[in-house]
Parts: sequence; structure tokens; C-alpha cells
Amino acid sequence: MKTANILLIGDGAIGSSYAFNLLTAGIGGSLGIIDVNAARVQGDVEDLVDALPYTGQKNIYAATYADAQYADLIVITAGVAQKPGETRLQLLQKNASIIKSITSQIMANHFDGIILVASNPVDVLTELVLQLTGLPKNHVLGSGTALDSARLRSEISRRYNVDARSVHGYIMGEHGDSEFPVWDYTTIGGQPIKQFVSGARAEQDREAIGERVKTAAYSIIEKKGATFYGIAASLTRLTAAIVNDERAAFAMSVHLDGEYGLSGVSIGVPVILGGDGLARILQLKLNPEDQKRLADSAQVLKDNLAAVL
Repeated sequence: MKTANILLIGDGAIGSSYAFNLLTAGIGGSLGIIDVNAARVQGDVEDLVDALPYTGQKNIYAATYADAQYADLIVITAGVAQKPGETRLQLLQKNASIIKSITSQIMANHFDGIILVASNPVDVLTELVLQLTGLPKNHVLGSGTALDSARLRSEISRRYNVDARSVHGYIMGEHGDSEFPVWDYTTIGGQPIKQFVSGARAEQDREAIGERVKTAAYSIIEKKGATFYGIAASLTRLTAAIVNDERAAFAMSVHLDGEYGLSGVSIGVPVILGGDGLARILQLKLNPEDQKRLADSAQVLKDNLAAVL
């Protein structure tokens, strides 16, 4: 898989940032790009090729859906972007139609690899892709709360002046307004955060951190029109874990079949990610409040999925 054939569908701000990250990180052997704007794709291909002498050899090309039969991993970032003040779920009807078209063209070309969905609302669209393709559930994944979990770690590191790489924790649930941090499993240097900072201030801090993480996208979109560096970095990291068979832990949107008492929904939970996609769902022992939050979040997603099936 280190020479994996990666196919990117969607060459907007997120897709192009992801493509550049893959190039500079030296991930995969080839990268094909598909977008409705063929001229932009060709321009990006030519621009990326110019960087090869400083990065490393990679086959970068303007692809078609016929190339899906040769792909090991397809990453979907295509769709209508979230507007200021708009929730991710409000994008559903527009992007569900786009994803249905993309999925049908992928499968018409005998694809049997792994699909990583980043288009929003990512949880609902991941479940939609799973149902439409009929691929194994370990081969259809959503970026889910991987970005939100990174935001959680970043916010904690800034607030307490520690290296973000020494902070570990998960955001679970919908990649959206019903997501929540799992404080019982959040640590700084291995020490539970509730021990690292205690007292009244600590509880206030956690509430502020959780709210900031949940609303981070709204703030960025209001200021610059879109989020793309953070999600592109998340997708690059997830891709590396697949391509290199790292069996690394992330919070991602995956289909549940009884885990956490939930079924028939793709939602953000901690997983082990490797060369064959989803290797294992990590079932944390949630406290009753967090378990209810996860169940409520899952119901929101189920209700929205029913609207597009």
C-alpha cells in the first residue's frame, strides 16, 4: 500500500490542499484528481508536478471515473461548501445528490478498495455511500470527528501551554452541533485532564473548550469563507495510516452494528485504522451522560439519513 493508487474526487479548497499535503508528505505512489471543473484539475496537476523535484517522485494526473478500477483508496471531498451561519446538516439535500452521482460512477467502474468521505454532512453521507456501494463496512469510512479531536487537542495545548502532541482525547458523535468531548478519556502526558487541572476553574475551562471546538468551523467560515487546512491535514494523516498500515487510533465516522448500543448509523467513535480500513472499533466505557449524548447524536443522524434514502 505504500505505492497506493489514490483517487481524489473534488478539487476545491479542501481537495487541492489535501493533494499538496500528500505530495509534500510523500504518501502514496500515484494521485489522480477528478472534478467537474476539468480546467482547474489540469492546472492543479501542472502546479503539483512543478513541486516534484523538491518532494519526491509521484504520478499525478487528471483522472476519470474509469480510473476507479485501479484505485486502492478514493477520497471524496466534492460537494457544496458550508456557508456562513449554515449548519452541516443543512447541506444534506444538495450534497446527497452529488454523492449519489459520484458513488454510482465509482461502482460502475468495478471499484473494490477503500472510500474515505470528507464531504459534509460527513456522517450521513458516509452511511449513504456504504448503503449505495454495498462495500464492506470496514472499507467505507468518514473523516468524522478526526478534525474535531485535533481541534480539542490544539485548544487544550494552547490553554495549558503544553505540546499538542502530548494531549490525547476524542470528540465523539456527529461532526457537527451534537458532538461532544469525552473528558473521562482525555489526558495530558498520560495524566487525566481532570487531575491535571482541578477545581471550579477546570470545569469552566472544559465547558469553554468544548464549545470552542464545536463552533470552530463557524468562526473560520465567517472570517475566511471556508475551512480547508485543518481537514486537509486530517485527511492526510488518515491516508498515511491506511497506506502504511499503521493501525493507529483516531475518532472517525464508521458504521455501528451494536457497538455503544447503536446500529444502522455511521457516527464518530474511536477506531483503529490500518491497511484494510477499519481494523477495530474501540468501545470506551462511557458514563451515562456521554452515552446519552452519543445516542441523541445518532438519532439526529438517522433522522437526516431517512430524508435522503
